[in-house]
Order: sequence, then C-alpha cells, then structure tokens
Amino acid sequence: MSEIIGVLESVYVGRSDQEFSKHPCASLQLELDGIVGDRHRALMREAWKGDKQPQGTIRRNERQWSAVSVEELAAMEQHMDLQESLTAAKLGANLCFQGIPKLSQLPRGTVLKFPSGAELLVEEYNPPCVEISEKLASIYSNNAGEPLGRGAFSQAAKFSRGLVGVVEVAGIIKSGDKVTVHPYQPPLWLTRLERHEQGR
Repeated sequence: MSEIIGVLESVYVGRSDQEFSKHPCASLQLELDGIVGDRHRALMREAWKGDKQPQGTIRRNERQWSAVSVEELAAMEQHMDLQESLTAAKLGANLCFQGIPKLSQLPRGTVLKFPSGAELLVEEYNPPCVEISEKLASIYSNNAGEPLGRGAFSQAAKFSRGLVGVVEVAGIIKSGDKVTVHPYQPPLWLTRLERHEQGR
C-alpha cells in the first residue's frame, strides 16, 4: 500500500477524567509520553476489565492518542439518522482527519508524519464500547425525534470507530496540517522468506 496524503482537520484535548468529551484547540504538543495536557498522557496505564491483562495490571499505554475521520463520522451519523452532527469531540477523540480512506482499517505499525517532524504510530483499531454507546444515546436523537437505542452507536461504528496509538517522534501538530500516512509494510526479508516457503 502506497503512502496517503490527508489533512488534520481538527485537534482536541481532554483535561478532566470526569468528562468524556474533549475540547477543540488550535494545536497539540506531542511528547513521547503523549499529548501535553490530555488525560491520556502517560507511558503506562492500568488494564481495565476485559483488557489483554487482568484488571489493574500496570501495562504500557498504547492509547496515548485517538483518532477518527470526517468521512467515517459522516457514515456513522447517516447510519444512525442523527438530528445533529456526530463530532470527534463527542467521541472523545484527539484527532480528526480528512482524506484518508478507511482510516479505521490502517494496520498496526502505520506511521503518520506531520510537517513539524512529529510522528504518530498506529497501535490498534479502537472498537466501540458499551459505555460510549450509552453516553451518545443520552445525548443524540434521530431525525424522527426519537432517542437512540443503547446499542445504536456500537452497530453504526462496528468497523469505523477510529484508531489509537502512541507518539513516535515529539513535535507540534496543528489543525490544517498535511499528514503523510505510511501504511505498515512487512520488511522485504520477511516477504522474501514467505515466498521462499510457499515455493517449497
């Protein structure tokens, strides 16, 4: 997969652990332990219920940032037939991109490069959870004026919820920045090895 050029449409920061939504800002300072001023900034975190490790285990924080795309937000909004626009802020995302096809399907190891030299590394897809689905059901209504069902968002966002990852190189990123996406490619030696094994 060749590189993709997109745009960082908007950026957000969440300062309070008591508030899920994040607030728009002009720029973000990225450090190796995450976004300055954001509640998810840390090198480590506690595992939660249903995580890869037992709840409470101290593990590496692979969720220093979260991202969604304008296109996938629009598709989710249409699927739920919302009266109001579904925003990155309401989903608790730090970054909202435009012009990156199927953002949520970018593989682990993909690198996002910015004009300042800052780089972000994709860790994994960010699946929709029950908590955010219930939160949005309490905020949004559909065009018929009816409240959303508790599982409406989980259904709409099944394959388009966005990504999470870590800071690879520190720097400043700003709304309007061009971003160069380098999708993960297996190293050449591994590709050759697989071909060799298949040819046996």
